[in-house]
Amino acid sequence: MQKYFEFEKHGTNYRREIIGGFTTFLAMAYILVVNPLTLSLAAVKDFPDALRMDYGAVFVATALAAAIGSIIMGLIGKYPLALAPGMGLNAFFAFSVVLGSGIPWQHALGAVLISGIFFFLLTLTGLREKVINAIPIELKYAVGAGIGLFITFVGLQSAQIIVNNDATLVELGDLTAGGPLLAIFGIVVTVIMMTRGIKGAVFYGMILTAIVGVIFGEIKMPHQVVGHVPSIAPTFGAAFSSFGDSSFYTTAMLGVILTFLFVDFFDNAGTLVAVAGQAGLMKDNKLPRAGRALISDSIASSVGAVLGTSTTTSFVESTAGVAAGARTGFASLVTAALFILSLFFFPLLSVITAPVTTPALVIVGVLMVSSLGKIDWKRFEIAVPAFLTMVTMPLTYSIATGIAMGFIFYPITMIVKGKTKEIHPIMYFFFVIFVLYFIFLK
Repeated sequence: MQKYFEFEKHGTNYRREIIGGFTTFLAMAYILVVNPLTLSLAAVKDFPDALRMDYGAVFVATALAAAIGSIIMGLIGKYPLALAPGMGLNAFFAFSVVLGSGIPWQHALGAVLISGIFFFLLTLTGLREKVINAIPIELKYAVGAGIGLFITFVGLQSAQIIVNNDATLVELGDLTAGGPLLAIFGIVVTVIMMTRGIKGAVFYGMILTAIVGVIFGEIKMPHQVVGHVPSIAPTFGAAFSSFGDSSFYTTAMLGVILTFLFVDFFDNAGTLVAVAGQAGLMKDNKLPRAGRALISDSIASSVGAVLGTSTTTSFVESTAGVAAGARTGFASLVTAALFILSLFFFPLLSVITAPVTTPALVIVGVLMVSSLGKIDWKRFEIAVPAFLTMVTMPLTYSIATGIAMGFIFYPITMIVKGKTKEIHPIMYFFFVIFVLYFIFLK
């Protein structure tokens, strides 16, 4: 196992990989609760139960899709990158497609399956790998920093440290409330351990935060350790049923498929670049085994659709595992094993609340933003697209939109500067694609 994953080459060992994989799982375990709630439209009261996805079936599909996707990524891609049904894409699936457009969830799963198959075919041609390698190194650094800001914002928001304000959009929350206080405790403790150079500080910080939360009653003590595994039958294979329905073949469904394609493509590309960059795996602005990693993602997306969940994609929370020491695909196997175990220990996952994961997301944000130092900010033609890429991600709550902004402005500034020879032809193509995306699809 050590030889297969090249532990010596990457300066790692079983302990670091296990802690890293465990940390990644803790950072993304919330998806096991959030995804079923989202896809079943639990927050929508006046929606017919007959049109909802089954909560229990989606929970099982989520856990299995995450486990299978992470196993494929670990064994084939060999990256410390875990996969699960993506946030944002699941909201689009539930609220825009099913609730907003009135499209049956079976049709939505069919669209996810088709987009996954298209991804697989595109990856076999090598196009996806060429796109990632064509992205200028400065924009890759900006993508990493932007994702760092994005996940920090997500962490602070989920712990209610940052809250909504109708006048200014955001404001500081009530820091005397239990949730924010617990998250702040976790951030302080983790920062202290990180500053002291303690390995696995992110992981230990999350564990301490959970323990303190239980002690002070902010987190409820689980009443049950092992629970019943629900049936996956209500959603398994439902995607195929849509292909025999003529209402599936409409321009509206084409738009849905294209949106799933677009967002997953660039969310995955951005996450892969960010994780590889943080782990020190990028060589000469290229990602080793990028094709394998992308194939892993496309297979996972298709498998997830068959199981009964929205698009399965690479999770940016994997950076928490990298921060804790993960460097190889073995960490992904650890994460996958924990997702499988979660099927039986679901009640125990109730201790992994938003305040518990916030410290990890904040610390990871700090580490990822360090890539900004590698950008030559004195070159205005580079500074503009890099800045817009970075700042748009948290402001629009979308990794893909941030990448789109950078891709649009990079050719403009480089052409005006007279450096057309430095622009890869693929960047011109995506300039047009992103402009059309904002006009017609967005």
